[in-house]
Amino acid sequence: MTTGVFKYIDPASYITSKNHPSGINKPWGKVDDGGDSYMTKELTYSVHNIRGEEDQYGPDVSGFGVYHSPAQEKSFTDDATIRKGYYAEVKALLREKLPGIKKIVIFDHTIRRRDKDSPRQPVQLVHVDQTPNAAAVRVHRHLPADEAEELLKGRYQIINVWRPIGHPASDFPLAVVDWRTTSPKDLIKIDLLYPKRTTSFSSSSSSSSPSAQSSKDSGYSSDDNDDRGKEKLPDSSAAQDDTSNYEARGETYAVAPNSGHKFFYVKDMTPDEAMFIKCFDSRSDRFSKGDEYGEGITGGVAGVADLTPHTAFEDPNTPAGAKGRQSIEVRCLVFYD
Repeated sequence: MTTGVFKYIDPASYITSKNHPSGINKPWGKVDDGGDSYMTKELTYSVHNIRGEEDQYGPDVSGFGVYHSPAQEKSFTDDATIRKGYYAEVKALLREKLPGIKKIVIFDHTIRRRDKDSPRQPVQLVHVDQTPNAAAVRVHRHLPADEAEELLKGRYQIINVWRPIGHPASDFPLAVVDWRTTSPKDLIKIDLLYPKRTTSFSSSSSSSSPSAQSSKDSGYSSDDNDDRGKEKLPDSSAAQDDTSNYEARGETYAVAPNSGHKFFYVKDMTPDEAMFIKCFDSRSDRFSKGDEYGEGITGGVAGVADLTPHTAFEDPNTPAGAKGRQSIEVRCLVFYD
C-alpha cells in the first residue's frame, strides 16, 4: 500500500472552454505541449499494490489485468521492429488471455520516457483514452466500410497493452481505478487536438492503397492514418492556448473527482509483465443506458467492466535515484465471435 496525489479535471473550470478550433464550447487538450482549456484538482488517495493478487483482477472484472509475459522485443527503439515483431507478440498475448477473439487490429502505440528530450512523458491526469464515439470512429477509420459495419454489430473493445521498458517502473508508476468504483457522472468528454495535417485523411482511399494493404498483411493499421507516436518536442515560443494550427482528431474522457475511487498498481512492475487496460467495451450495459452516457449502445451485459481510468503518479516510496520510467502502450481494437 502506498499513497499518491492524483490530478483530476476540475468540473468548475470547463463551463466555458475558449479557443476550440471548431468554435464550440467543449473542453480540449493538446497532445504535444500540455495546453488545455481546463484546470485540474489534486487529491490524495491510497493506492493498493496488487502484486501477488493478480488473479483477483481481470479486464471484465475490474477493467484491468496484469500478466507475466516476457517479450522478445527489449529495446523498443526501432519503429518498424515494434510494428512487425512486438505487435505480433501483443496479439498473441491477447488471444491467450481473452477467449473468443475473432480479430485484432492494432492502430497505434506510444512510447513514454521520463526524459526532458522525450516528446511523450508519463501522463499525470486521471483519464480514459477513448469515449464510445471515439471507439466506433476508430473501427471505421482502420477497417474497410463493409467489414466495419459488420464488426460493429458484435462485441468489440479497445484495450491498451502497457509494459515497462528496460527496467522496473518504480518511477512514476501506472495506477488504475477499478471501474466498479466509478460513476457515469465522473466522465467528461475532451477533444484531443493534433497539429493540422498537411494531407487530409480518407478512409476509402487509404483502405485500398498499397501501404494500407501492407499494413493489414502485417497485422496493424496504416500508419498514415494516425498521428500518435509521431510527436515532436513543442515549439517553446508558442502560446499553450493558441489552437490556430490544431484540429480535433480524437475524443477522450477526463475524470472528475470522486471520493469513492479505488486505485491499484503493481509495485516495481517489470518489463516481463504486461497490463491490459480496457478503454471501451460494447458488451457493458452501462453504455446502453442513454440517460447516463448518452451513447445508446444496445446489447449490454450487467457486471461487465466498461472502462478503466488510469494515470501515472508519483509514489513517495520510490527510491532516490530510480531510473526514469520508460513504457510502451499498444492500442488494440479487439473483436469477438
